[in-house]
Amino acid sequence: MTERLEKARVLIYSHDSFGLGHLRRCRAIAHSLVEQYKGLSVLILSGSPIIGSFDFRARVDFVRIPGVIKLHNGEYTSLALHIDLSQTLKMRESIIRHTAEIFAPDLFLVDKEPLGLKGEVTDTLNMLKRSGTRVVLGLRDIMDESSSLRSEWERKHVMPALRDLYDEIWMYGIAQMGDPLAEVGAPPQLLAKTLFTGYLQRQVPSEPVLRAPIDLDAPFLLVTTGGGGDGFAMIDAILNAYETDTTLPYPALIVFGPFMPPAQQDEFLARVAQLGSVEAITFDSHLENLMVRAAGVVSMGGYNTFCEILSFNQRAILMPRTKPRAEQAIRAARAAEFGLVKVLDPENGLSVETTIRALHELPHQPLPSDAEIPDLLDGLDTINQRVKDGIESRSTMPPVAQSIA
Repeated sequence: MTERLEKARVLIYSHDSFGLGHLRRCRAIAHSLVEQYKGLSVLILSGSPIIGSFDFRARVDFVRIPGVIKLHNGEYTSLALHIDLSQTLKMRESIIRHTAEIFAPDLFLVDKEPLGLKGEVTDTLNMLKRSGTRVVLGLRDIMDESSSLRSEWERKHVMPALRDLYDEIWMYGIAQMGDPLAEVGAPPQLLAKTLFTGYLQRQVPSEPVLRAPIDLDAPFLLVTTGGGGDGFAMIDAILNAYETDTTLPYPALIVFGPFMPPAQQDEFLARVAQLGSVEAITFDSHLENLMVRAAGVVSMGGYNTFCEILSFNQRAILMPRTKPRAEQAIRAARAAEFGLVKVLDPENGLSVETTIRALHELPHQPLPSDAEIPDLLDGLDTINQRVKDGIESRSTMPPVAQSIA
């Protein structure tokens, strides 16, 4: 049921140094909010270089901040500008601060990075907190191994920010899959701020735009890497299987992802050209249209693809990455324990025999819905309600004076 939140404003920050995960999650939340509440506007601050490739609903817009990219050594560099990183960060910080000051949101939602990239949101958080804006941190279900996350947050001085600047912490998942805050030893006052929302249910766009190169009326296997920057091993394993066994149950459609290097794509396309049962495309901003029509899914198990697998009740095989974070591997293992997916562990080698066997068994896997987990896909409904409650209660909450350096 549509309600009204007249002239309400939500600002969402997503650092987006690489990949699609943060952007797609923030976009799903923004679209759900404006669909639920007439009169509400959402503005997304994003560093994604391909945010313009996505369409946005009325009353959702974005501000593109200069992009950065994380190198293999863990350091960052400017993505497109030939200037020093420190200058890029100063521009980003200034754009974020001035956008927030002018937009004057009722609620500020920060995705994943509590202080932003290299602390770039700290000043904005302090300003908005002093003004009485409701400040919320959104975290995916699994962050990393607890020891790694604890070390990272200690280095970035995250705990004081969670204590002093954030009103709520939303976990985009269910408690059964794990509690990152509890696992890093967060004090009770922070755990009391935490709300498990459930996973973010996805829907097929009302005006589908299909660019698939195969007959979607026939059952097919969707192979998706997400952003694609680290999907080489998974696609190589799938192509090895199709090159070895011509009796696999379904033809395959591979979506490389926009960040897969062109040289890797060219190598894979040459192999695909030799196979009559495999097609490939680089990117589709309406992946939901492919997901809902697929007979099954192979993916690395990133957060957004996992939400789509659950939303469209797809049998899935996950081949998670293990570096630089163990997030995907942990999510995949826990999901497998609940019977939601099947997992092939890259650490033990993706042998062609193992992959072929899993592909033959895929049609007989249980559906995710067979696990019957309560509140599994309540995320967007829960967030909508919390946003409404936070905005409506804002006028009764006095501004908070705390700030952190």
